[in-house]
Amino acid sequence: MRALLLYPKFPPSYWTFEATVALAGRKSFLPPLGLLTVAALLPQDWDFRLVDGNVRAVRDEDWDWADIVLLSGMIVQQRPMMDLIREAKSRRKPVAVGGPYVTSVPEDAKTAGADFLVLDEGEITIPPFLEALARGETSGTFRSNGQMPDMTLSPLPRFDLLDLGDYMVMSVQFSRGCPFLCEFCDIITLYGRRPRTKTPAQILAELQRLYDLGWRHNVFMVDDNFIGNKPAVKPLLRAMADWQASTGYPFLLTTEASINLADDAELLDLMQDAHFGVVFIGIETPDVESLRQTRKGQNLRGSMVDKIKIINQSGLRVMAGFIIGFDGEAPGADRRIIDFAEQAAIPHVFFNMLQALPKTQLTERLRREGRLFERTEHADLNNTSLTNFVPTRPIRELAQEYLNATWHLYEPENYLRRSYKHCLTLNRKPKRGIKPARRTRRDVIAGLRLLWRHGVERRTRWQFWSHVISLWRQNRSALNSFMGCCFHYEHFFRFREEVRDRIEAQQSGLRTVVLEGVYRSPAPQPKLDVEPLKAAANS
Repeated sequence: MRALLLYPKFPPSYWTFEATVALAGRKSFLPPLGLLTVAALLPQDWDFRLVDGNVRAVRDEDWDWADIVLLSGMIVQQRPMMDLIREAKSRRKPVAVGGPYVTSVPEDAKTAGADFLVLDEGEITIPPFLEALARGETSGTFRSNGQMPDMTLSPLPRFDLLDLGDYMVMSVQFSRGCPFLCEFCDIITLYGRRPRTKTPAQILAELQRLYDLGWRHNVFMVDDNFIGNKPAVKPLLRAMADWQASTGYPFLLTTEASINLADDAELLDLMQDAHFGVVFIGIETPDVESLRQTRKGQNLRGSMVDKIKIINQSGLRVMAGFIIGFDGEAPGADRRIIDFAEQAAIPHVFFNMLQALPKTQLTERLRREGRLFERTEHADLNNTSLTNFVPTRPIRELAQEYLNATWHLYEPENYLRRSYKHCLTLNRKPKRGIKPARRTRRDVIAGLRLLWRHGVERRTRWQFWSHVISLWRQNRSALNSFMGCCFHYEHFFRFREEVRDRIEAQQSGLRTVVLEGVYRSPAPQPKLDVEPLKAAANS
């Protein structure tokens, strides 16, 4: 059986880093880890061909070669994924689809013509799919019916299917699930509240495989909350620290975690020992009432600014996520987000207008209140979209604040200042036995381009050199982190224009009643009739 594994192209977003990827001479930021795992779950006597749409387009020869087409993707990839399904069916290829998007919204894939829906987690649903194929069945839907697999059963992903040179960062997954109850998040719907983990031996095997394939760059632990199961993560970190030391620290690690990471000094030390350099934290909003309303209780236990500083001073560079548009949010959210980011000196600020994702508690509440826009119910989360529901403030006001914050935070002077302040207090532990990564011609060219843009071409060149000299004198170990911030800025600097153009275009396509109308809550005030707003948005 010849299986064509297709991964749809991502639309531009904060997470795609197009300009940074181009500067580095690569083609994509992250590989499709889900499809690599699927390939490992399928019979190993099959022939596999992986086409990542973020690297290249699928060609006629790929379609002709395939006996079956398998696709996976996230909600943000919905449009190109549906196009690929339709193209495969036009070529009379059997199509099987899975992943978080079709698990949440299976009817879209059915409408596009998919033959097999292999939903939920593949460790459970791929075996019955294979049994159906063996029986000669030509269609079917396979669900786990509430079961969630033991992660120790998850196989070593087929990293060998990748051309590693196409990517900036490799991916490894330790756990699935999150213990928290954030109203807007679909992780607990997809993967449950009890974080399930692989064993340290499994993760070390994956790292060793990447090492054996020649990878010597960054690795992203893609867990939605890496510290969701602290009793399991600490033994892993100890094992990873030993492995990193034995191999000369080949990988600088990045992950996502909840802000209660700051409350565990031992955990922070272990992450440094394992050579973690960056952590993404979901702040969401500085507004206490909005955090309560959206059930983000873990962010209400102490000062978030102080916790960010603790994480930063422990040696981890912080990225942070923010959202505009929570119910009851007071005007001026842009200024509050800017003030928070400046006070905490967070270089990378990822944020979007609130989206109601399928199957979340937020979506169910908004549906009961009659506030969802049917045309955009499925959301896309690409950071350039208006809310897909009627908010409690005018959409025009939310959009303007979103643009204001984006533009201010990614002004070159502001970004460099935050990056410098963040790196000045970054306390990286010295490590013995680090083997310098082999620098390719591509790496040297990327470094020279970066120095030219920041140190010569831009109006902020004197500020850049001032920060470099100051860090050299005061905190030399953080200089690489500062240069990393400058490297990533290539994307943010350009993407803010994409945000502005897309948001303004969407506003011009909406009628005034949608832009100015709001949903009034709570009773006993008379509720605004949202039907005219929904009709205008859907027209």
